[in-house]
Amino acid sequence: MLLPNILLTGTPGVGKTTLGKELASRSGLKYVNVGDLAREGQLYDGYDEEYDCPILDEDRVVDELENQMSEGGVIVDYHGCDFFPERWFHIVFVLKTDNSVLYNRLETRGYNQKKLKDNIQCEIFQVLYEEALGSYKEEIVHQLPSNKPEDLEDNINQILKWVEQWVKDHSS
Repeated sequence: MLLPNILLTGTPGVGKTTLGKELASRSGLKYVNVGDLAREGQLYDGYDEEYDCPILDEDRVVDELENQMSEGGVIVDYHGCDFFPERWFHIVFVLKTDNSVLYNRLETRGYNQKKLKDNIQCEIFQVLYEEALGSYKEEIVHQLPSNKPEDLEDNINQILKWVEQWVKDHSS
């Protein structure tokens, strides 16, 4: 494997997609948005009426990504992470956003009140950070702030430096 695999995770609205796309364009790594992948391949296992969204078929998503992940050089963007094989990722970044900023982002997306409230609580209780810590080795899980444009730039630079170092460390 010549390039590392990176997981971007966190509550919906924290900026995973913005970071992932920009990171891919600057690093040459391949970007995969799991939500888009599922939509394109109809990788669903029903519909959640309460949250007004399809239910991801996690096994089919893993099957769909397996070959790409074994080649390396992939940035995966998804809010959940406990169903991905641990061996896939060399580093995991959990984005964190202040509640007032996150609330505005989700409200702009048109989330219903329950979905909005549950996602804000998810962020307050750091549910996805805890999920990442429970799913991967603690030393590869890192939290990054994602509130303002400067954070985005800082995060991109930090991750690009990490990728560069990883490539140096793993080239023979």
